[in-house]
Amino acid sequence: MGSIKQAGGSYYLDPFGCVKNQVDAETMMAILDRSDWSRTEDSSNADLIIINSCGFIESAKQESINAVLSYRKQYPEKKILLAGCLAKRYPGELSESLPEADALFGNTNIAAITKTANSITGRGDDSSSSPEFFPHSLLGDRPLLSLPGQAYVKISEGCNNRCSFCAIPGIRGPLQSRPIPRVLDECRRLLERGIGELCLIGQDLGSYGADLGGAGLPELLEALSSLEGHFWVRFLYIHPDNFPRPILEVCRRDKRFLPYFDLPFQHGSAKILRAMNRRLDPGAYLSLLGEIREILPDVVIRSTFLTGFPGETEEDFQELLDFQARADLDWVGVFAYSREEDTPAYNMKGRVSKKTAAQRKTMIEEQQTGITERRMDRFIGRALECLIEETVDEEDVYLGRLYCQAPEVDGSTVIRSDRPLTPGTFIQGRVFARSGFDLELSPS
Repeated sequence: MGSIKQAGGSYYLDPFGCVKNQVDAETMMAILDRSDWSRTEDSSNADLIIINSCGFIESAKQESINAVLSYRKQYPEKKILLAGCLAKRYPGELSESLPEADALFGNTNIAAITKTANSITGRGDDSSSSPEFFPHSLLGDRPLLSLPGQAYVKISEGCNNRCSFCAIPGIRGPLQSRPIPRVLDECRRLLERGIGELCLIGQDLGSYGADLGGAGLPELLEALSSLEGHFWVRFLYIHPDNFPRPILEVCRRDKRFLPYFDLPFQHGSAKILRAMNRRLDPGAYLSLLGEIREILPDVVIRSTFLTGFPGETEEDFQELLDFQARADLDWVGVFAYSREEDTPAYNMKGRVSKKTAAQRKTMIEEQQTGITERRMDRFIGRALECLIEETVDEEDVYLGRLYCQAPEVDGSTVIRSDRPLTPGTFIQGRVFARSGFDLELSPS
């Protein structure tokens, strides 16, 4: 019988999917790093390759599977662990159909990552390096995959909304909110590390706290408002049916809470919204936008639209185009419907062809281009604060973001400066031009 290797080794982690998945990846890294494992930025030097997968829609699933196949072809002798949402959603199927992965690791108990890594690499099960629970205080000290100065803070897991097209409840489970003291502690630790922007994330921030039977998002923001120093707080993913109006007053009172909301309306047809299991209709959504803009005139709204949902007729699509025009949104992401098993929409009648869904997606995107460019023009001439993110190869050119630009999904701000600028820090400047979706800023 061969000897068992000692615990520890090197790992390489390749993250896929949304920013909620990114926090999971960062958490895995934090747990492995505090064990006897060491991280490498070069996959060729790793004993273990971890693919933190996405399992939300077909294209994302295939991307994660292709990553496994590619690493297996490149490294026939290395151990490969398929982690994340895809592994959680299809454990039985993948264990049979994807032998290229040595093991699967879902997202239910991330604290077990060290035990799993040790097991598949033959390093035994050293309980001292395999914590059975994850100390939440470690979240504030975790490695960050974001650009300098910015971190995602997951305040809840799972979702109770049950949109008929969405597989997330089956992957992530029901809503589980983190207690306010834990979120507050994580944010405090991140700020102490020099983080300038805290992006609060969850499947639906508007539902935060509903499972705790007490404090919700407004109370969480009041707690965060007690933190000292200058920083930004950004809100991502608030289901419009659950928008908590009291947060508007918090934002008006404390300018560190950015007037930027991501509200995934999904459609502009009342019939399609009902089929999606939405409670409100397009008129209610337009009224919500009016309320928000009245209290926060400088607010920036991002949304998501879904084309080709089962039963979407040409009339429904025209209603979506009309809603888009009336909503006058700053940013919009558009997706063609992906038919996902184990969702109520999977067996709905009136399926729309992929070609038609794609054509409608293009039409929404084309209409939004003009809207977004006009909405961004309103910032020209304004003095605003900018978070510097990176240096461009060209001399004296930097990229950053204003409050109207969320990380990774919106445009950027281009800064030309004779003096060196440090990524992760704020500067003051004046917007003097727009180039496409990007803005150009002159430092003060």
